[in-house]
Amino acid sequence: MVVRKEISEHNELYLYMNGKLIYKRWLNTGNSKVFDLMAYSKYTYASYTDLDIENSPYVITVRAKIRFNPPTEDGRSTGIYSGYRPNHFFHLDEYDDRVECFMGEISFEEPDILELGKAYEVNVRFILSQRIEPYLKVGKKWFINEGPTNVGTGEIIRFLPSAG
Repeated sequence: MVVRKEISEHNELYLYMNGKLIYKRWLNTGNSKVFDLMAYSKYTYASYTDLDIENSPYVITVRAKIRFNPPTEDGRSTGIYSGYRPNHFFHLDEYDDRVECFMGEISFEEPDILELGKAYEVNVRFILSQRIEPYLKVGKKWFINEGPTNVGTGEIIRFLPSAG
């Protein structure tokens, strides 16, 4: 297996496995896209692109209170833009290891960028699956991760009606 990392002149990180593009991150915004889920993450069961299906019965939107850790708390170094799609962990095992993650899209209208260290109410869209359903309850708290790094936390406030 050959893994190659490339950073473009437009400040975009590309990760290739055996010559196939599996991951892209826009370094200026922190947004990312997974192209080959099986190669990229053994914990993720649904593709990022599934979130692009508007009015899908397989997408659920929640209103949540989230907070991103600043660098002093081993968090991110830049704020968050609407459309950010990190990994979401709802369950820890007996060793406090994250068991499985779910893809979710964080969106908001105001402000333009979320500052680190402050709590905000935002919308989070998840791909609805049997694996995530037990965790979707008002008051449920979870971890927001970039790869193995915990960059924030969230708590479900309420469920929002589907667009369809």
